[in-house]
Amino acid sequence: MSSRIHVAVCEPSDIIRKGLVSILKKLTTLNIDILEIINLTNLIPLIIKSKPNIIIINPSYIGSLNLNTLKKETRLPNIQYIALQTTILDTQLLTQFNQVINIMDSPEEIKEKLIKLTTTTIDTNKKELSVREKDIIKLVVKGMTNKQIANELCLSIHTVITHRRNISTKLQIHSTSGLTIYAIINKLVEINEIKDIKE
Repeated sequence: MSSRIHVAVCEPSDIIRKGLVSILKKLTTLNIDILEIINLTNLIPLIIKSKPNIIIINPSYIGSLNLNTLKKETRLPNIQYIALQTTILDTQLLTQFNQVINIMDSPEEIKEKLIKLTTTTIDTNKKELSVREKDIIKLVVKGMTNKQIANELCLSIHTVITHRRNISTKLQIHSTSGLTIYAIINKLVEINEIKDIKE
């Protein structure tokens, strides 16, 4: 992998951020440039100025800004977002990200996730969903949790989350209400099958 990967690490905790940066610097085969962002007030201008390929950000750090707003404000659709999970977070929140790095991941696991993210190009213009993705949308709009979907389809929760992340990327829809509208318009479900949406 000869081309440089520009990574922005957005984390206010010095210990966590510097620990991750230290690991990234040791992954010499990936040819990584690193920008450290510690102040939320500078986040959007720094992203626009530096145009990173990948942003590793603590979802708790985004706070009220939320990922969709961040994407709209920066207007850089090709950035890949990685959630830096330092605490227990809602799995639905994590599906909005292209990848998740857990604070307990080993350097090798982090390397594998970065390689996967940089070598897998997802055509966001391709809106065709797989049969499995359509099955998952049907169950989401019927009000099922990730765990219930996993049980219903005999999948792991991790696989369900990955499918939901791919669905969000393909459709650029990041809410259950948006998926519900999509499902109705595309005749994946009938209106009487839908439960009240609480987001």
